[in-house]
Amino acid sequence: MLHLTRGSIQGEKAAWKAAGVELPQFDYEQVANNTQLKPEWIHFGAGNIFRGFVANAHQKLLDSRKSDTGIIAVETFDFEMIDKVYKPYDNLTLLVLMNARGDFQKRVVSSIVEGIAADKNREAEYRRLIEVFENPSLQMASFTITEKGYSLTDPHDKYLGIVEKDIVSGPEHPVHVMSIVASLAYRRYLKGQYPMTFVSMDNCSHNGDKLKNGVVSIAKEWAQRGLVIEDFVRYLEDERVITFPLSMIDKITPRPSESVQAALLEQGIGDMDVIITSKNTYTAPFVNAEISDYLVVEDNFTNGRPPLEEAGIIFTDRETVNKVETMKVTTCLNPLHTALAVSGCLLGYTLIADEMKDDTLRRFVEIIGYKEGLPVVVDPGILSPKQFLDEVLTERFANPFIPDTPQRIATDTSQKVGIRFGETIKSYIRREELDPAQLTAIPLAIAVWCRYLLGVNDAGEVFTLSSDPLLETLQGYLQGVSLGDQTASVRPILEDERLFGVPLYEIGLGDKIEIMFQEMMAGPGAVRRTLENYLK
Repeated sequence: MLHLTRGSIQGEKAAWKAAGVELPQFDYEQVANNTQLKPEWIHFGAGNIFRGFVANAHQKLLDSRKSDTGIIAVETFDFEMIDKVYKPYDNLTLLVLMNARGDFQKRVVSSIVEGIAADKNREAEYRRLIEVFENPSLQMASFTITEKGYSLTDPHDKYLGIVEKDIVSGPEHPVHVMSIVASLAYRRYLKGQYPMTFVSMDNCSHNGDKLKNGVVSIAKEWAQRGLVIEDFVRYLEDERVITFPLSMIDKITPRPSESVQAALLEQGIGDMDVIITSKNTYTAPFVNAEISDYLVVEDNFTNGRPPLEEAGIIFTDRETVNKVETMKVTTCLNPLHTALAVSGCLLGYTLIADEMKDDTLRRFVEIIGYKEGLPVVVDPGILSPKQFLDEVLTERFANPFIPDTPQRIATDTSQKVGIRFGETIKSYIRREELDPAQLTAIPLAIAVWCRYLLGVNDAGEVFTLSSDPLLETLQGYLQGVSLGDQTASVRPILEDERLFGVPLYEIGLGDKIEIMFQEMMAGPGAVRRTLENYLK
């Protein structure tokens, strides 16, 4: 039985190859030594998308001798990632890429040479973290910490308790990830005001701006209290020295699949248990992921960078990154995902791939994408919107080996509908030759979401709604409404200016959505009947 360790991949190469696993092609010891002496890349957020995409891209550079240092991975939130997934497996990852036809590509990713828990109680690891930031060789720190990781405030714009403590205690004892990064940047400033670049690779709009705002806000609070030299803020804001480029990332790396785990065991690869940490992170020594991946980065680096364009990463200007983001989020992927999420929850689906076998739901997203979205899509020039959309619908959403669920995607929908549907509606308003009142599938998706908020599926059964910061408010609008009530109004939802950013009733969509919603309220089976009726 093969086990994922450096000793095994070096000593049992024939057995790994017999199991169909591609092995690293570089001198690990040399790369590790180089990284120890002159670190160039540190990454915060040691989760699956980093291991399965970012680290794999860098491995291509190492294999082709276009880079000679590895990545240092840092975890600031869930230290069990380091203790249970990194250290026992010598920082290796078994990457399993799966296409919709069921073909598996297996590769050992070995580009991560250190795993660090950013815990002040682990003195040796924290000293190493500081040492890396004090080294002039460091080129960049990248991040996959989720959008919430950048947030310093609560919904009322007050600092989170953890942030307030960090502000008072200063750079010596930071806990929040933005405070930790600010503290490390301060060490670099004190050592020599060395340049470097901070790159958010999280799947959120204007991610670099969010990162900059988090780090600079902490620095300013410390400066006001005399806890750091005031010039430190100028250092962070001087784009000749420090930059925070934008990026757009797109790759599905879902929770570890038990079917993949079983397939690996059958091929003689053991010790591949799925791990659930105490902070509810689902992970494993392997990462299962779709083959498709996109990473577009604003090429604004002050201290050099790895030649990641040689590994398929696209470097471009800030405006083009924004256009790619807009193409994906408002037209070619995210609106379709949300439509499948809320309709899937109502129709009893637990896998997006299964929804794509449903002719009605497939037609639903095809109309949203091709018929209603592409006429107003923002074309970034470096990617074809039509080809991107084709891949989403034929390969990515339909992939049965990517166990992504409508329930996960339905999370925080209130925060998404304004971008995912509202932006296309705005484009129809701006274009003289287009009439937003003629849209069908997009208003239908909004109506389905309103019906979803009732918390009763199409069979008439109560189900648990995914978490959402406005859930209590939204359900309050439907208080007293029950299935069968076809006079219920969702006007308060449609007129809530926090949601859509467009006057739906003034442009002829509000009443249309209400009628669709009321038709779905007729009783069990009415959601499907309504979808079929409008999507014929």
